[in-house]
Amino acid sequence: MKESVKRLLDSYVYKDRMEPGGIMAPGGLAIEGKPAMTGIDPDKVGRYVVMLVRDPLLVYGGDPAEILAKRLENPVLAGKTGLFTTWSGWYKGAHITFVSGGSGAPEAELPLVELMHYTKADTFIRLAGSAAISEEVHSGDVVISSGIVRGDGVSKVYIEPEFPALCSHEVVLAMSKSASDLGCRWHVGVTRCSDCEHVGGGRPAVDGYIQPWHTEIIEYYNRANVLNLDRESSVIATLCTLFQKRGGAVFSIDNNIVTGERFIPGQGHDDSIQVVLEGLANLHNMDVQKEKKNLPCWVPEEIE
Repeated sequence: MKESVKRLLDSYVYKDRMEPGGIMAPGGLAIEGKPAMTGIDPDKVGRYVVMLVRDPLLVYGGDPAEILAKRLENPVLAGKTGLFTTWSGWYKGAHITFVSGGSGAPEAELPLVELMHYTKADTFIRLAGSAAISEEVHSGDVVISSGIVRGDGVSKVYIEPEFPALCSHEVVLAMSKSASDLGCRWHVGVTRCSDCEHVGGGRPAVDGYIQPWHTEIIEYYNRANVLNLDRESSVIATLCTLFQKRGGAVFSIDNNIVTGERFIPGQGHDDSIQVVLEGLANLHNMDVQKEKKNLPCWVPEEIE
């Protein structure tokens, strides 16, 4: 804990209620010794966490954490509650955990805080489907986020809106290499995140309801070279930046509002899954190299 944080907490009137096990305990409430929201066994959680939504648009055919865990070696159930399901296993040396839950930044905050507080995980990746708003991005493509526009509400509660939602450069490099090696159509760029699924993304709601400022959203961010829209990534990237973790996001594109490419369920999503798995294997190798050389971050072996 930083000294500046400790000094503030020491003066907090409810400090005595914030001890471990207290009603305001850091990391959230616990039930029978386990984090209440996820029910995880911290010892079963890997270094690399992939955060998923139970998204019917991606046609997983079941709970996505359970489905994707089948691609891992020695998968184990690490936690299950009414809100979240967590599975862990190994992929080419990388200890990976899949967490599935509901949609939106408020929902993403719940497992994120517990995982950051109770486990040794230091890398958190958002894996999802998405709509493109750039003429350069097409259905079936993969987008690797370099940073996130913080249009959500949760991250603004943590820190002023000018604070950046950065994606780890190590994550971006690892994912970019896997996308290139797999031969995907892929892009690196900025994603915009909003809590609101409909008018917040420039799309009419009930009875065609829309306001003038909603109609400006798509063109505004298209002109700013933002690639796609999302609902969870900004809280992940912001909290990772705040708490010195590594955050990132990888998306499959299943429609494009600007070009008129219509929605196709699950379009390109298997590519994005493989980009993440191979990318985490790359990141694991980068981490091994970095730790052998006692470096603060991974650097290329040679730059010509």
